[in-house]
Amino acid sequence: MEYWDLYDENRRKLNKTVTRGSMLNDNEFHLVVNVWIKNNNNEFLISRRAESKPHPLMWETTGGSVLLGEESIDAAVREAKEELDVDLDKSKSKLIGSAKRYYKGCNDILDVWLFESNVSLNDIKLQKEEVCDCLWASSEKIRELYNKGEFDANPFFESVIIR
Repeated sequence: MEYWDLYDENRRKLNKTVTRGSMLNDNEFHLVVNVWIKNNNNEFLISRRAESKPHPLMWETTGGSVLLGEESIDAAVREAKEELDVDLDKSKSKLIGSAKRYYKGCNDILDVWLFESNVSLNDIKLQKEEVCDCLWASSEKIRELYNKGEFDANPFFESVIIR
């Protein structure tokens, strides 16, 4: 069971928690993270969603919900570890931006993080329930996947890939 802290639209904690799948009121938000990982070759580590997940086989960057009592940066590190078995260094990260997103019954505040890492694909161990493949991709390759409708972008997509 996954538990979330809830926040108001100004990111103030509401002293209320819910379990994943609970319906949220219109003025309640949970935190989610999106984790971009960039290597020294200006490539990004992208992963492909498992066939059993919503939006099956879409390419994306790692991410997920911030858990009860967790900070956004810690959730980013945890998600990379869980889904890809990649250890990220918080000192090599930058918050690119945050955005409120409105979904009926499950609003969220998305934090987009950029990390530096040169992890080898050979060292990655995929969490099969979440991810079925990964690769290092250039900005051009990601844009190509996006234009073909095969990459799930976020509100800071362009800000990240043009860095």
